[in-house]
Amino acid sequence: MKVDVYERAWMWIAAVLIVAFLGAIIVAAGASAIHPPSHVEVINPEEVYDHEEFGSPGVETLDDGTIQVTMVGEMFFFDPYEIVVPVDTPVTFRITSTDVIHGILVAGTNTNAMVIPGYVTEFTITFPKPGEYLMMCHEYCGTLHHEMVGALIVEEEGA
Repeated sequence: MKVDVYERAWMWIAAVLIVAFLGAIIVAAGASAIHPPSHVEVINPEEVYDHEEFGSPGVETLDDGTIQVTMVGEMFFFDPYEIVVPVDTPVTFRITSTDVIHGILVAGTNTNAMVIPGYVTEFTITFPKPGEYLMMCHEYCGTLHHEMVGALIVEEEGA
């Protein structure tokens, strides 16, 4: 079978690109220790409200001045419904679900995470502007999914 010179050239270009892309992934994962996020902290979804941390969800100021928000996603609400945090302060969210997959999206920010039963989702973000932001579930979780909302209020210090 005779393969045209131009076709052979494009096959070699495609093969080189595939090898280059795979090489970049291997270097990033191995040498730079960059790995996709994974669920490493687990929790029994049936015992969430009996858990020391998630038994009383809310906002807590840690010793280093950062804020930790502990939340539970459940059909069809977030607990707590309203969260008040200070502006320009790192806020660590720790969220779990008791029933089905939920999501949390804070409108107007880059906060967007999956909340999966049996796992603790954790991320840290700083809100640079004061204001009231809508929190919503972005994963269809049932017939009242559209009602699963909350409020994130970012306040100036001392307000």
